Amino acid sequence: MGKHVVRWICWIGLPIFLWLSLTTGALALTGEQQLFNEAWRVVNQAYVDGTFNHQNWWNLREKALKQPLSDREATYEAIRKMLASLEDPFTRLLPPAQYRSLRTTTAGELTGVGLQITVNTDTKNLEVIAPIEGSPAAIAGLQAHDQILQIDDALSANLTLDEAAEKMRGQLGSTVTLKVQKFRDGALSSAETIPIRRGRIEINPVRFETRKLPDGTSIGYIRLSQFNANATKDMTEAIQRLEQQRVKGYILDLRNNPGGLLQSGIDIADLWLDPATVVYTVDRHGLLGSFSAVNPALTHAPLVVLVNRGTASASEILAGALQDTGRATLVGEKTFGKGEIQSLFDLSDGAGLAVTIATYETPSHRNINKVGIAPDLAVAQDLMVLDAIASPQDLQYQAALDQLAQHQVVAGASSL
Repeated sequence: MGKHVVRWICWIGLPIFLWLSLTTGALALTGEQQLFNEAWRVVNQAYVDGTFNHQNWWNLREKALKQPLSDREATYEAIRKMLASLEDPFTRLLPPAQYRSLRTTTAGELTGVGLQITVNTDTKNLEVIAPIEGSPAAIAGLQAHDQILQIDDALSANLTLDEAAEKMRGQLGSTVTLKVQKFRDGALSSAETIPIRRGRIEINPVRFETRKLPDGTSIGYIRLSQFNANATKDMTEAIQRLEQQRVKGYILDLRNNPGGLLQSGIDIADLWLDPATVVYTVDRHGLLGSFSAVNPALTHAPLVVLVNRGTASASEILAGALQDTGRATLVGEKTFGKGEIQSLFDLSDGAGLAVTIATYETPSHRNINKVGIAPDLAVAQDLMVLDAIASPQDLQYQAALDQLAQHQVVAGASSL
């Protein structure tokens, strides 16, 4: 959820004598110990924090390998304990079934209640990044920064992200009960119990249509709900079809978009930008990398981007790039503030590791982690039902229309 999933291979060179020691020692390990060692090595080579949360990572490995690992579940528990020492909820073990489920989700299919979640670092409770548009969770009224205290009879503070996600999945039509503190007007409410009926969620990441400004000028409205495997193709089609209708401007709605695939965010930025830097990455050594738009933009028409506190992760990469390059005006509320990048690594038994491998900065070198991106025009908006989005009741959408209308007036005057 709001998690970046890319297939990077991060080989960080080890001194030769250490590498020989590691591989030679592995020959004497049992199969379970070898799997633990495999997970340890992935984190050792790729994790963003070279201090490993200020602990001796080699010593942790040696202590763990002295413990008996009688079966696969014992090995998984040892790996989980190792990862927990990093105090990073996004770096985690994904057993085979969960790993397959995550990869299915990023391919555009989802079942359950439709929540993207994180762990609140202060309370240790689950925190909502955003509900999927039209999902059971969205219909039940959950919003960004709501905290989930309990899932059925399990306290969320005792669950990993993936254990929590697994508990919210289940048979279609069955009910899961969440104990929730809602975040409204800058504060958490008292806890309430919310039953949610599980459903099948089809994630169609892009919806678009032609709208009109008050003077009759045609504009394109595009809502992007997630950066999954279909998003770039669908966004390309949306822009091309709206260009054929000769629209004079665009509103790109990223509200409650929790992110998804990093590469999808980069590719979609490329559709709106001429060649330019989209995002910088910063690895454990402080070295900068970057991803750039390399092709001419599909359109240079004026662009307004709608954001709110449920705009997170890859959505913030896109919004930050469009804002920093001057390509778009951002309207709405400050974004969520997730500025770390995770990568997936296969383990030999079919499980996987999600590992935080870098932080990112916007093109003007802003680190937005736990800070978010402030819009150019701040407009507050209460929770709306799905049918009210981009309607006359949608204050943020109406403000975006005003921004485009003003641009049209200025453009018309300058052309005289």
